[in-house]
Amino acid sequence: MREQTLGELLAAIGARTPAPASGSAAALTAALAAALAELAARFAGDDEAIERAHALGRRLVELAEEDAAVYGAFMAGQTEQTRAAIIRVPEQIAAAAAEVAELAGRVHEQLRSSVAGDAEAASALARAAEGVARRLAEFNVDFCQNV
Repeated sequence: MREQTLGELLAAIGARTPAPASGSAAALTAALAAALAELAARFAGDDEAIERAHALGRRLVELAEEDAAVYGAFMAGQTEQTRAAIIRVPEQIAAAAAEVAELAGRVHEQLRSSVAGDAEAASALARAAEGVARRLAEFNVDFCQNV
């Protein structure tokens, strides 16, 4: 995904293929939120938050790629390992997204400028991504029990 243009990525997500799909989209949404949190942290002068937001963004991009890979592996062969992976990765996406939302909230409290809106947007996007990823993990648990 890192090598694709935005248009190519959107086409890949919209294609009639099993992956990338909602897990990758949630992870990338949270990565965008992390970038906004990083921006806000720069205006707040919070070096620790800058570094953490940047690291979370990188990790979320990795998780987007991992989600597509593990779902592809699951579709190719449904084993205990692949079943566990399609639950574990969305849970990791949700946890990272939750951390982004919390970080954005802390940075927001430090701001008194128009950039506070970016921190709020980061938090809202991250919470949405967290909810999607948590629901996806639940869906995958149910799906694996019925396969």
